[in-house]
Amino acid sequence: MKISELRPAEGSRKRKKRVGRGPGSGHGKTACRGHKGQKSRSGGGVSPGFEGGQMPLHRRLPKRGFKNEPFKKVFAIINLKSLDKVKDVDVITPDILMERGIIKNLKDGLKVLGDGEIDRAITIKAHAFSETARKKIEQAGGKIEVI
Repeated sequence: MKISELRPAEGSRKRKKRVGRGPGSGHGKTACRGHKGQKSRSGGGVSPGFEGGQMPLHRRLPKRGFKNEPFKKVFAIINLKSLDKVKDVDVITPDILMERGIIKNLKDGLKVLGDGEIDRAITIKAHAFSETARKKIEQAGGKIEVI
């Protein structure tokens, strides 16, 4: 087989339908759009969710719940197993974690979660702690400081 003999598999490449190119093509005159009406016109058609003037479903259904977005706190989270990467420091602060690249951005603060184990006594300064993280840090002889 030579490179000049290579061809795509049979039926794998389909030609584009060229509409509005005369009566001999079978797609001439109205260009497959039918006669008159909104859908035959340029730029015509209805938006998704339009129900012919009837009140749309998304407006007929009641609203539920509430959004707490303007007051929501979004913490940058870190697990105890990630704190193992910081070996040479006894007092771990969010600034140290940021400069080492362990957390990307601080958002509304730092929350320490309890996944993993900690084997040395360290002081951790953060904005929030989970209950399991608090227990594990104190069992290892470490201290917790809420900023």
